[in-house]
Amino acid sequence: MKHLLTLEQLSKEELLDILNLADQLKFQKKNKIPHPILAGKTLGMIFQKSSTRTRVSFEVGMHELGGQALFLSSRDLQIGRGEPIQDTARVLSRYLDGIMIRTYAQKEVEDLAKFGSIPVVNALTDYCHPCQVLADLMTIREFKGSFEGLKAVFIGDGNNMANSIIVGCLRLGMRVSIASPKEYEVCEHIQEFAKGYPGMFEMTTDPMVAAKDADVIFTDVWASMGQEGEKEKREKAFKGYQVNKEMMAVANKDCMVQHCLPAHRGEEITEEVFEAHADEIFEEAENRLHAQKAVLVKLMAN
Repeated sequence: MKHLLTLEQLSKEELLDILNLADQLKFQKKNKIPHPILAGKTLGMIFQKSSTRTRVSFEVGMHELGGQALFLSSRDLQIGRGEPIQDTARVLSRYLDGIMIRTYAQKEVEDLAKFGSIPVVNALTDYCHPCQVLADLMTIREFKGSFEGLKAVFIGDGNNMANSIIVGCLRLGMRVSIASPKEYEVCEHIQEFAKGYPGMFEMTTDPMVAAKDADVIFTDVWASMGQEGEKEKREKAFKGYQVNKEMMAVANKDCMVQHCLPAHRGEEITEEVFEAHADEIFEEAENRLHAQKAVLVKLMAN
């Protein structure tokens, strides 16, 4: 692969290849085995949306791989003052070995890849969140041993997380059920993708129907970054879409819970359920580091 723009671009074999490398890199880190695979390489990190996990995990990841990372906020770049993305792409390609971008529009990521000449990693757009879901898949395999036959459930807004969960989980042989209010369903493009996996995908407005016999339940905040003005409207729309003990009771007994964080306890998930599954959730957060390092190695190593 030349870039990581969406999960749709990756085959099942490519996904597993990244996850297997992530497992190796995690083992090396835990056992203090140096792995400076990207020595001398520089990653530019463009942030138009702020983040805790994304910035820290990519910056630490590049350091552990022997390279360096440059934090580039939109306030510091001419892109924030109207420079066309194609010009930014061509300039940065002459300085850097790779670009990571966390932004709003998927088109910005696509244009960076189109006009630049170095690898581009999508660290989040309003359309998808491939790096997060790679970490989620890594965590599921750690706790469950494999993917085949598992049922993955997403409760909440049919947003970037839902889109990438559907793609990643279906690719790896999991059944997927999504529960969202009618006007917050996943986009038609992803629904079309799911039709390629007959009998493996369902959408419902009833979260309890979706959660039945779940092996892993995902959720996310009701109002994502940039949607703060819709908070009150979304709280009404998502009432009843909370991951709580009643929902967990209809899932399988050993059902995992995953949350991309930050979590709003008492809204999309109860304190009780969050803390009961904290080991899984924070392992998921840690695995952002390892999964992203694997992506960087695949894209940037000679």
